[in-house]
Amino acid sequence: MTTLDQQTALAQAARKRIKDSHTLDGDAGNLVHFYRGWANSYELDVGRDGYCGPTIVAELAGTVQTAYLANKRAAIAILDAGCGTGLVGVELKRLGFQLIDGIDLSEEMAEKARKTRAYRHIQAKVDLNGPLSDCSSATYDITVCCGVFTVGHIRPDALRELARVTRPNGFIIVSTRKSYAEASSFEGEVRRLEDAGVLVTTQRLNDGKYIAEEGAHYWVFQVPDKATAPTEKQL
Repeated sequence: MTTLDQQTALAQAARKRIKDSHTLDGDAGNLVHFYRGWANSYELDVGRDGYCGPTIVAELAGTVQTAYLANKRAAIAILDAGCGTGLVGVELKRLGFQLIDGIDLSEEMAEKARKTRAYRHIQAKVDLNGPLSDCSSATYDITVCCGVFTVGHIRPDALRELARVTRPNGFIIVSTRKSYAEASSFEGEVRRLEDAGVLVTTQRLNDGKYIAEEGAHYWVFQVPDKATAPTEKQL
């Protein structure tokens, strides 16, 4: 049994690792190295800090399916972009989704996700800051991305590739940690993609619960029919 002092020390160490993950500047090499060392304690660390983002994102996916999509949940194809250890996939499976694919940069994190058995397929070594070359266009009914649009991880323009792999009239659901949303050009990127006809914001939940020290905004985007990913010229 751990003492109160030990519990406090563990919580402080967990929060330090979370903060350290925000200093990686989106560099793939730095991220791979960091998560290789963090994979074994990741779920314990974020659990100690009250991480509820995966539950909220999964519940939003369930609401979107019920409200807008004709197919039953078992037939809805979902991409979990930046799946990590599979926290979102487990919640999606609990809600009745079956066709869940995951992609992540870290092989160690992806291996943890595979062990959940929530996913149909998981591919590691995928950098969300680059082209998702192994993902075909217009493949998924819903794309979810939780805990990835955060400080030190992926750039706002990663939204373009998420839109490309999502089917017309499909949905993208993402969380943005508040400090990330305030420090980045995420909202500007959303406006550019809306102006280019790539996506439409259908819902935004401001200042929702996320982790103990900070909240997040939750976004639901729809990919318009016949939309294509924007070119540099269009932007």
